[in-house]
Amino acid sequence: MARKNGLRAGEVRRSALFTLPMALLAVLLVALPLIYVLGTSLVESGQSFSFGAAFTLDNYRRLLRADYLLVFWESLKLAFLTTLVSLLVGYPFAYCMARAGRTWKSLLMMLVIIPFWTSALVRIYGWKILLQANGPVNAVLKGLGLIEKNIKFLGSYGSVLLAMVYCMISFMILPCYSAVDKLDVTLVEAARDLGSKPWRAFLDVTLPLTMPGILAGCVLVFVPCVGMFYLSDIMGGGLVLVGNLIRDQLLKVRDWNTGSAMSMVLIVITAGIYLVYRRSGGDDLGVF
Repeated sequence: MARKNGLRAGEVRRSALFTLPMALLAVLLVALPLIYVLGTSLVESGQSFSFGAAFTLDNYRRLLRADYLLVFWESLKLAFLTTLVSLLVGYPFAYCMARAGRTWKSLLMMLVIIPFWTSALVRIYGWKILLQANGPVNAVLKGLGLIEKNIKFLGSYGSVLLAMVYCMISFMILPCYSAVDKLDVTLVEAARDLGSKPWRAFLDVTLPLTMPGILAGCVLVFVPCVGMFYLSDIMGGGLVLVGNLIRDQLLKVRDWNTGSAMSMVLIVITAGIYLVYRRSGGDDLGVF
């Protein structure tokens, strides 16, 4: 008995020894910066956060202006559209990849993973070259006789949406592929044997059983898209997103208090989405 207790105490000490460095890093690199941002958002504009400073909600009240609310709405709308298009394109791709043969499955998985090997910034500039007025896309369309004048792709809402989907679709494909790959095919076959049509078997069996992967993909795509802003700067379109607004408040206007308040609102939105996802039965996504 004493030996078991000694072994258990040793395991606890080893666990604490491995956990303590990570906990310290989390406090130093995550908790303390967030506390400082929160404190900065709660003091008057132009003042720095310090212990004993008078707190105010004026910076958050300022965010209720119509132009600020419109920016938040545009960011959420673009994130929703990106998630929707990524789901409509990514889920069928993931389904086909999971049902493909071993050779094709490896090849398709490589195509999904390869973009992670290069910078997203470089890849987006590649799209900018392809879509410019005298770029390859317009040249091909002209060569096929489909258009007479160059189409202005850049500077449109569609070009920004395309770039967002291109950058984020892998995060939709991978969890959907995992869910479909783990699906028990005999359940679908049983539904077909009982007289269900293919589309009915998909809606009643496949879709519900792969829903955890779909929800995980939606969270992994939607949450980063809310704060992503450099794509709209590169592709044009005249979109002002939350990320642009925070950057301008911090670097141009030098209003750190309002910028911190915007950052905290964005964090709350992100945390709320994650909590809803967990309440709906989603996995922890490796966060906790």
